[in-house]
Parts: sequence; structure tokens; C-alpha cells
Amino acid sequence: MHPARLPLGAGWKGHCTAPGHSGEVPTEEQLRDGCNLGYARHCCWRPADRPWDSTRFGVSKESEQRIALCYVCEKEHHPVEHGTLEYDPLQGRWNSTHPDQRLQRMAESYMESYLLRKNVVRDAGSNSQ
Repeated sequence: MHPARLPLGAGWKGHCTAPGHSGEVPTEEQLRDGCNLGYARHCCWRPADRPWDSTRFGVSKESEQRIALCYVCEKEHHPVEHGTLEYDPLQGRWNSTHPDQRLQRMAESYMESYLLRKNVVRDAGSNSQ
């Protein structure tokens, strides 16, 4: 109902990476009630031994040449890892990436949603003048 409130800024579809379910496509219900809410704790496919349950993102600095994207990984609602990834909006590429491809893919999804929202707001502002 409010996609911008979702952890990745929108609802997404994709393939699961959980052991035993790698490559499987979650159902609409799993996506709506679990995956897109950003917390794996209640997912029946999640591995028992996992480094984190959720990852949160937020833009901390932005210029024409650089967007700093902070992330925090949580387990049992406590931070277990954090850092900053850097994106170059002019080149459309990452200057720094996360070594875990799952987290990196979430960062890419978040950035795509962020840039889309930003462009929609900017376009709406230029149309009102």
C-alpha cells in the first residue's frame, strides 16, 4: 500500500538464496508478508545459522558525483554489521560494493527505488512551475 515505506523502497520479486531453496521464486504471499518487509525471522525458508535477519538502508550524503548509502544488518533486532557503500549517479556505477552479493543486490534495489522516487519528485516539481 505504501511502497516507499518498505525497507528497499518498493516491493520486489526475485529468487531466494536460502540454502535448500536457492533459485526458488517466493510466492506472492511470502513476498508480501515476509521478503518485502525486510525481516527474515518468520520466514520458513531462512537458515537456522545466519549472519543477520534484516538489513536497513539510508542515504547519508549526496552530491552530483556521489551518493553514500549506509546499511545496518540486524539479528534479533540488534545491529551486527554496518557500513557505507558509495554510488556514482553520473556514471551509474558503484564506487564501493559489499562482498556479500545478497546484501549488494539489496543495496542496488534500494538505490534504484531511491533514484526513481527522487526523479519523480524532481519531475513533479518542474511540471508545477
